[in-house]
Amino acid sequence: MKVLKFGGTSVGTVASIEKVLSIVRDSFDKDEKPLVVLSAMSGVTNLLTQMAEDAAEGKGFSENLEIIEEKHFDVVRKLIAVKFQNPVFTKLKLMVNDLDDILQGIATLRELSAQSKDLVLSFGERFSNYMVSKIMEQYVPESEYINASHYIKTDSDFGNAHIKEDLTTQLIQALSYTHANKLLFVTGFIGSNDKGRVTTLGRGGSDYTAAIFGSVLGASIIEIWTDVNGMLTADPRIVKKAFSLPILSYTEAMELSYFGAKVIYPPTMIPAFMKKIPIAIRNTFEPHLLGTRIQFESDKSNYPIKGISSISDISIINLTGSGMIGKSGFSGRLFTLLAREQINVVLITQSSSEHSITFAVNPSDATRALTLIAAEFELELAANKLVMPEVEEDLSVLAIVGENMKRTPGMSGKLFHALGRNGINVRAIAQGSSEFNISVIISKEDLAKALNAVHDAFFAELKKTLYVFNLGTGNIGATLFKQLYKQHDFLLENNDIEIKVVGISNSRKMLFDVSGVDLGSWEEALETKGEIADLTGFIEHMKALNLPNCVFIDNTASKLPATYYEDIFKSNISIVTCNKIANSGDYAQYQSLHETARKHGVDFYYETNVGAGLPIVRVLKDLMMSGDRILKIEAILSGTISYIFNNFVGDVSFYEIVKKAQELGYTEPDPRDDLGGVDFMRKMLILARDAGHAIESSDVNLGAILPESCLSASSVDEFYAELLKAEQYFNALKDRAAAAGQVIRYIGKLEKGKVSISLQMVDGTHPFYALSGSDNIISFTTERYKERPLVVKGPGAGAEVTAGGVFADLVNVGA
Repeated sequence: MKVLKFGGTSVGTVASIEKVLSIVRDSFDKDEKPLVVLSAMSGVTNLLTQMAEDAAEGKGFSENLEIIEEKHFDVVRKLIAVKFQNPVFTKLKLMVNDLDDILQGIATLRELSAQSKDLVLSFGERFSNYMVSKIMEQYVPESEYINASHYIKTDSDFGNAHIKEDLTTQLIQALSYTHANKLLFVTGFIGSNDKGRVTTLGRGGSDYTAAIFGSVLGASIIEIWTDVNGMLTADPRIVKKAFSLPILSYTEAMELSYFGAKVIYPPTMIPAFMKKIPIAIRNTFEPHLLGTRIQFESDKSNYPIKGISSISDISIINLTGSGMIGKSGFSGRLFTLLAREQINVVLITQSSSEHSITFAVNPSDATRALTLIAAEFELELAANKLVMPEVEEDLSVLAIVGENMKRTPGMSGKLFHALGRNGINVRAIAQGSSEFNISVIISKEDLAKALNAVHDAFFAELKKTLYVFNLGTGNIGATLFKQLYKQHDFLLENNDIEIKVVGISNSRKMLFDVSGVDLGSWEEALETKGEIADLTGFIEHMKALNLPNCVFIDNTASKLPATYYEDIFKSNISIVTCNKIANSGDYAQYQSLHETARKHGVDFYYETNVGAGLPIVRVLKDLMMSGDRILKIEAILSGTISYIFNNFVGDVSFYEIVKKAQELGYTEPDPRDDLGGVDFMRKMLILARDAGHAIESSDVNLGAILPESCLSASSVDEFYAELLKAEQYFNALKDRAAAAGQVIRYIGKLEKGKVSISLQMVDGTHPFYALSGSDNIISFTTERYKERPLVVKGPGAGAEVTAGGVFADLVNVGA
């Protein structure tokens, strides 16, 4: 036989009760000999509690009583044929009248005892089981309602009664003999003491009822039908990627349940555990799913852990002092005291020096625990052998659980890396010798972030989510969005990365959407739903959302965003930027940014600072990381200047080629911004710093391309006029190069810690001779690449390649 237990949501509405009937009939038709345990209809227990409390306070309760009556009568009208309704209405009405009489008595006495409250609460299960048994009787005449208080015998601890196992076993066995071949509907949650007074079994009481009956009757399985698809890897309200676990051991399920998984309550499993009866957690509303099977032994799993559980609100008490060192029995005194006063200790950790003990309790117990400790250890506190304990509040517990943990090295490292990288401080740690559980106490405000970060870390087959906040929607920003939109599915399938752009801002408007902005229509969304842009507000909101695996992208050329970089790093948010300002400003700022990023364990990627989409910064760092020594770097790092000199051949004038470059969009509105060499200088400065040289921009020897008359022109038109006048100067350069079989190149060089940028003429033996179009090129001469330098060459300008470089940096953060 099997036991089927249905929770309150499963019997909460007409539609859900129909599903319950279908599941039970299917089991009965398969001759599985089901026994059914039902909770009260959803919401009824709360109404009963409220009525009892209102009655004790002299308040009216009739309105809620009518709601309960009508709630059950409505189900009867819709699910029982009219000719069978009157006897059911009569019985339910008599039960309602009994409840009314009890509440009237409470109101008269103005007192609500635990015994009276249990009696009131028992009506929820009595109503639902009687009603559903009568509905089922239409299809299965053998259906019968059973009041479990006649068979489950307990002590008189009302509200949380304890079972008297021997007597309960005898009564349930007798019931099975007298009701053989019957389809029994048994009230969950309730029992009775020796005097026949109704008791309740506490939290998870209906599950406990199912486990007791299943254990006594030797059930093949106990199925707990609820509104979720089994036990999940994490709380699905917080971790959207949480998924159901097919199999758990009793130990794993108890660990997960103890630390907050509400699907099942640990004591309910003990009777099943003792008889090695499996428990299945299944979804009433999706009965085709197998849910989670909890059994004596776990199965093999590809995952190192089974789940991540949590308690959202906890307080910790720190007890320190020299009087604890080597003092046998001290911990016994402390925890016996707390147990005696019914204060549940959630977690304990003690320093190896025995100088301190930290333990976690429910916040409601914290103040009382302090008072008790102060009284118990009064002498030690007076003698300064103990320091008056302190309470830390607004904390949460996060626990990773799984039997595989003890066979898998690096579990703690992976947990703390995931937390540390996301800036989550651990206040206390506890791990049992069984190694089934590692628990950490963290700030309550970090819980959601921590759960998502740890879930991504341990369930590697799932897709890692990056939450992106993008500043700048110009050519590069807009192109990046197109690329992300187009490559979304590819990243999921091939890189196991999902990128969600959750924040967008330009100089006018900013937009936030934690579920991810639709990059197919971001412009319309920003325009219609965006608020007035505020850079400080944008960054503060990004920090306040406290998302895991968060990345800030700076796709601007503005000086202002760089002033926020250090604060962003301190919030454990990675940065990807094509903006050169931060890395090419003062060396002290460069050094501070890199040190802050390193200290907080986040990424700072800026490949596009130097070579647009070319892997120049990465190649340099890889060379240095592998122990190579940089002897010389030569580079052409301006796509604009490259285009101009690559095409300054034959009869074309320098004036004409600059004009054409501007028309093609290769130059800034004022071509001197490119030809002045300042942008090139910034790139060489960044390379030099990344190569380990502490230099400032003033240390760079920047050679001129243009005559002074062109540079000092008061307008762009005047600049072009001066450029025409200088035609003889440029033609002389071109002719001299041609006569020597050379070409003109504007080359930056780093050698012996010195940076220079100048016009040079190179012949066919130089790697820069054959450069074409707007390509960039860089040559690394190192100890390993001394005879034949390492050369990187490719497109050095354009929104597509620059956005592609930002995209690559973003994927590297995810990796």
